[in-house]
Amino acid sequence: MRVTVVGGGIAGLTCALSLHAAGFAPRVYEAARKVEAVGVGINLLPHAVRELCELGLDGELASVALPPHRLSYRDRTGETVWEEPLGRAAGYRWPQYSVHRGRLQLLLLAAVRERLGPDSVRTGLLFQRFEQDAGGVRAHFLDRSSGRPVVDEADVLVGADGIDSVVRGRLYPDESAPSGNGVHMWRGVAPHPHILDGRSIVVAGGTPGAKFVAYPIEDPATAGADALVNWVLEVRHGPSAPPPGGPGRRVAEAEARAGLSSWNLPWIDLTKLAERSTAIVEYPMTDRAPLPRWSFGRVTLLGDAAHPMFPMGMNGGSQSVVDGRVLAWCLARDDDAEAALRRYDRMRRPAVNAIVLANRDLGPEETIALAEEHGGALPVGEAERIATRYKTLAGATVTQVNTHPSWTVPAVSGQERLAKGR
Repeated sequence: MRVTVVGGGIAGLTCALSLHAAGFAPRVYEAARKVEAVGVGINLLPHAVRELCELGLDGELASVALPPHRLSYRDRTGETVWEEPLGRAAGYRWPQYSVHRGRLQLLLLAAVRERLGPDSVRTGLLFQRFEQDAGGVRAHFLDRSSGRPVVDEADVLVGADGIDSVVRGRLYPDESAPSGNGVHMWRGVAPHPHILDGRSIVVAGGTPGAKFVAYPIEDPATAGADALVNWVLEVRHGPSAPPPGGPGRRVAEAEARAGLSSWNLPWIDLTKLAERSTAIVEYPMTDRAPLPRWSFGRVTLLGDAAHPMFPMGMNGGSQSVVDGRVLAWCLARDDDAEAALRRYDRMRRPAVNAIVLANRDLGPEETIALAEEHGGALPVGEAERIATRYKTLAGATVTQVNTHPSWTVPAVSGQERLAKGR
């Protein structure tokens, strides 16, 4: 079975590794001319880390990522509202990881090229359209360097090309643009002394548009030096005054300092954070409405192309990792590609659609919104109830992660793969 993956981001590369582990030899097409270590921080929750470790990436992950030990919700003055342990400190068999998104992508890219071959990821090829029939699917690309068309023939086409997915656009040509909630995120990375115990994710504030997030993504090279800290400040723009420059706008240092000046967090130097950030970039907080189908014949969606969500609960990237593992499992269990994609759709779409909707209602960050509303910490057990409800929805409780059967497909011989056309 020939599988083509559109998109060489975290979702597409994890999908490729999952397919390879299941006995396939997928091809990945990426629009960017070169995959580089760009972006800011991302968190991988234990249910995603388990999947990456089962792909044999535990050592590589540990070398580039940090395992946070606790999540600390604070109010605007820095006082604790609620805390909970994370990763192994919470009883998971796998850690949670905070990591620079670009470094994670390069790690996955290196693994794909090592395992599938140096030509398994083709860059500079912009996806344009597809056609499918009973015999297969043909994907059309534009070579950005030469301007020439490139056609790829496969049995399955996977759209893993992000929130602005062209594959999704072909499946849903009348869908509107991504929608936002009026909140924009100023995101930066800067050297700074460790915050609190050096292994905490801090979320301060209350409702969307009035939050500050910080966590380390890299330890200092020498004792006493600064760690690399990822930070996010949420701001709200009035509908009559949209921000200039659109998504990816660079925020000037003076503007960032002014935006942070109203915060009083004694355990972090916000002025230093703004001054030391090499680039502060503004992005709108957007998602898309849940879809009624991901799979159409031999074509399906995965990751942000299937379920872009507001960044509540640190779940978007983690769910994308699980997508790839489940898709590979489904394809390995059924020689009928269309039936396998229908099974993948049934197994993943309803659950992840529910997370998209839960994130619109703040997800686990309802805790600090309610604390702000009530003027203090919530009644005993209320914050834990909110957190447990969300983890259960995401398939991410300690029991769910530690005990669910593995998505790893038993190894097949080269002769068996050849017999199945893989």
